[in-house]
Amino acid sequence: MLTNPDKTSRLDERQTASHGYVLMTSAYNEEMNIDKTIESVLSQTLLPSRWVIVSDGSVDRTDEIVQKYAKEHDFIRFLRMTRSPGHSFGSKVKALNAGGRLLEGAAFEFIGNLDADVSIGPAYFANLISRFEEHSRLGLAGGFVCEENGGEFQSRTSNRTYSVAHAAQIVRRECYDSIGGYAVLEYGGEDWHAQTCAKMKGWEVEAFPDLKIYHHRHTGEADNLLRHKFRQGRMDYSFGSDSLFEILKCLERLPEKPFFSGSIVRLAGFLWSAILRETRPVSDEFVAFLRSEQKTKIQALFGRRHVWGELTRHP
Repeated sequence: MLTNPDKTSRLDERQTASHGYVLMTSAYNEEMNIDKTIESVLSQTLLPSRWVIVSDGSVDRTDEIVQKYAKEHDFIRFLRMTRSPGHSFGSKVKALNAGGRLLEGAAFEFIGNLDADVSIGPAYFANLISRFEEHSRLGLAGGFVCEENGGEFQSRTSNRTYSVAHAAQIVRRECYDSIGGYAVLEYGGEDWHAQTCAKMKGWEVEAFPDLKIYHHRHTGEADNLLRHKFRQGRMDYSFGSDSLFEILKCLERLPEKPFFSGSIVRLAGFLWSAILRETRPVSDEFVAFLRSEQKTKIQALFGRRHVWGELTRHP
């Protein structure tokens, strides 16, 4: 039974007027944050025609919370998956791919991902889709991730206009189909992989600083962060990142938490995968394209006067 008929009527009215995009969300034990995520979508001036939320084997109250909203709003669909033993960075994408089947029959020109621990402003998706309408070759876009620091949400230092975070992004359907959707990758990085593939296909990719994504999950303890950094280094190697570029990126990120040690551990992860000569999950064409982009950034960096200042802006 609907608890607020007036509110639901307004939502249905906006839903009828907005068949431009659909959303997918993978959630694992997000009972502390998923209410904020769902309420922020319900407040959108432009609602998705469908939103599939997949519980990736949650063992807390995530399923209960999502099912409550799904009963109240027809455009929200819920799917529960059984999580495979052990932790896998590809499980999120597997969950999204499974949830994609519930998009059948929905009308949409854009497909989006929304993490289960973020919230967005009421006009986020309306403003984002307007950028696509203004630029016909824009294939993948999103906002800047903001995290709480000293009681205020501040833009994450790693935000870049040319790097779109997976947290709340939209992909033009034609672009999504051309890259084959999100790839399942051992060390994660599906957002980086997707935008690189999009650029290889001739699409433009952009993150907009004025579109804020509020990340509510608190950063883990130092030991978890170090494991995360080590995994990121292995991810960089798996994509074929240029060695000099990797060193410069790690130097630039020395001030990030955990200070100094995080960058050292990330570089160690990269070197460890290199020593093992791990097989990369990407094509030679992908590696060549990525390294060409990175070498262009390195050349631009050292072609300017204030090298360190430029380094902090070009990872």
